[in-house]
Amino acid sequence: MSDFPTLETNRLLLRELIAEDAPALFAIHGDGPAMRWFGADPMIDVRQAQRLIGVFAGWRRLPNPGVRWGIQRQSDASLVGTCGLFKWNRGRRSCTLGYELASPARGAGLMAEALSAALAWAFAAMELNRIEAQIHPDNAASLKLARGLGFVEEGRAREAGYWQGEHHDLLHFSLLRRDWLRA
Repeated sequence: MSDFPTLETNRLLLRELIAEDAPALFAIHGDGPAMRWFGADPMIDVRQAQRLIGVFAGWRRLPNPGVRWGIQRQSDASLVGTCGLFKWNRGRRSCTLGYELASPARGAGLMAEALSAALAWAFAAMELNRIEAQIHPDNAASLKLARGLGFVEEGRAREAGYWQGEHHDLLHFSLLRRDWLRA
């Protein structure tokens, strides 16, 4: 994973996040109602978005690297979200999936398109057998997305998340290589 893996779909470009993405990333992560599902408090300053871009870039230098793509719409080059893989356990051939999409871009199938490309890349390039996701039980859109991609619910982790001053249960999902290849 030395070069950043840029991916392209019919409508999207999945690319490395850059400093110029900070305002768009801040708009996404500063959206309080949308962030109720993300697992972090909403951002209150664009500098937080700048730091987050640095964190995502730093994932690639870890012993078990991760990757976070900026999701750019091909039609107007706007950054509409991010998705990525982290907590790569090479020995177990597994990692965790994360994603978020700007509110105005929701409902058009963009995240399903982005994640389909990212998952295909992950199973091939990272040689994964298992990809995990944790989703808030009330996040109906994300639950539908994960299930539509073939993720299987494995259980509920009680109060596994803490953000916005509250503990939150999270549903644990996984997608296995054999299920992805079968779909």
